[in-house]
Amino acid sequence: MRSLYLLSVAFLLVISGAHAQVFTNKVVGEKNQSKRDSLKDSEYPYSLPIWGAKATKAGYDLPYSAGLSSQYFWQESDIVIDNLMVGFNGGQMYNVDDLIRFNKAVAAASAVSVRPDIWLFPFLNVYAILGRTQASTDVGFGLWLPDSTNNYTEVMTSGSKVDFNASTFGIGMTPTIGVGGGFLALDMNVAWTDVPQLTQPARTFIFGPRLGKNFKLEKPQRAVAVWVGAFRVHLNSETNGSVKLSDVVPVEELQPKIDLGFEKVENAQTQVDTWWEGLSPTDQRNPINIAKYNAANSALTRASQILVAADAALNDDQYSTVEYSMDKRPANAWNFIVGTQYQFSKHLMLRLEYGFLGTRQQIITGVQYRFGL
Repeated sequence: MRSLYLLSVAFLLVISGAHAQVFTNKVVGEKNQSKRDSLKDSEYPYSLPIWGAKATKAGYDLPYSAGLSSQYFWQESDIVIDNLMVGFNGGQMYNVDDLIRFNKAVAAASAVSVRPDIWLFPFLNVYAILGRTQASTDVGFGLWLPDSTNNYTEVMTSGSKVDFNASTFGIGMTPTIGVGGGFLALDMNVAWTDVPQLTQPARTFIFGPRLGKNFKLEKPQRAVAVWVGAFRVHLNSETNGSVKLSDVVPVEELQPKIDLGFEKVENAQTQVDTWWEGLSPTDQRNPINIAKYNAANSALTRASQILVAADAALNDDQYSTVEYSMDKRPANAWNFIVGTQYQFSKHLMLRLEYGFLGTRQQIITGVQYRFGL
């Protein structure tokens, strides 16, 4: 079942594009008149952002046009898995949504990323993301089989925790606006995470609006910013891949589980057949009973076929794999975020952000250095 666990963390393997909150600020207020006049009279010395000189003449205080930040990102979240299909040794794929049900799917990831960025326009920052992730998934599931009334009962439970590494590349942009130290930032990025066990990189889109205020301190260029906002994750839902069966569960553990599965299916089939044979001819012609009987037989036949295929694959030393496909999504697409940043100067910033709400929690911390281009 390890192939199923790997899928459940794909959406966590994106390194957040959120970054230190710098923005083009419109200087307003009578007490800032001298600074506003100084900006209007100064010559802008850098090539970026485009229209930087015009923005300065209009009284905008621009951040340095280029930056490099390093961040640490941790997140834990529940996910939902649908349309689960499995197969063995490249053979027939079976839908097991009704047979295998997850009672727990919790994914956690920690990542370190590097993010170079530039201000393309005074109101638009663009950036790239390069990161490395360590992730784990804690999954619990059960085998459910139908009885004589076509009600499903859990007959076996299992679970596992899997750890693995992945690499991430992404691009993003942040439109911003700032007036009088207040700012609105709309951070958004798309990232691709290369997980060795998946046939294609996992693609994730993140949108993070933030609204905040920057408070100047007594020392020149020093400031503290605070903000609130939201964090939304969207990922490509369909995932498929293949792994060696020996990497799923050790042979000495898997064979007893398969044997137990055969026993449970046989017992369930006996109960269904006993119920059907005990019906009168009139009851056997009842469409409701016919539907129950056919549905139970179909599910039990499928369960038996899967166990036969798994048993054959387990005993094939030359070519033993399990293939899978499924749809996945976070249990909660949105969560709430609060954050703060300490600015040592216009060159150096340190930030911390916490996200929470529903089943997802996250922490982002990082340092950023800025310079002019």
